[in-house]
Amino acid sequence: MVRAPKSVDVKLNLRVLEISGTWEPNDAERRAAWEVYVELVTRISVVPLRADEGLLREALSSLYSLFATTRDVLRRHGPEVAEPKRNGQYNFGYLAVAMLNFGIRPLLARWHPALEDWEGRRPADRSRRDHEQLWAQADELRAALNDTRRILTAYADLLAGACGVPNLLQAVPTDN
Repeated sequence: MVRAPKSVDVKLNLRVLEISGTWEPNDAERRAAWEVYVELVTRISVVPLRADEGLLREALSSLYSLFATTRDVLRRHGPEVAEPKRNGQYNFGYLAVAMLNFGIRPLLARWHPALEDWEGRRPADRSRRDHEQLWAQADELRAALNDTRRILTAYADLLAGACGVPNLLQAVPTDN
């Protein structure tokens, strides 16, 4: 049986918002945290995307899909995951929405349309991968993805702590 801690320290730097305090998750919040944790640690969101690996479009699509996943988790677990806490403590609902709106949305809002514009210029005889590699902004997007990865890794650590499980990311070598 997993023994989850009664309280976890919250310290997240989301560029435009810093979240610091405590969170005493209830059982519904722990279940919701586990679901989002599994989504985070099994995606490119917390694994570095090196210059010779993958497609930028796939990385952005993976991050975008976290919105639908997180919304579904919030809906299924209901108001219990967003109930107000005493002394200004955080709840899962607040933390999840902050992750989406301040951790992921700024990256997608800037880079999705820019990449889409570049993709629209791909000649029919050039592969998607080759075309992406010719994009003048590819390295800048990879750097932005890496910054977002650091934020989401901190979220994953927080969610693992709330669930009382070891950090599964330690099984995945990353370059911080």
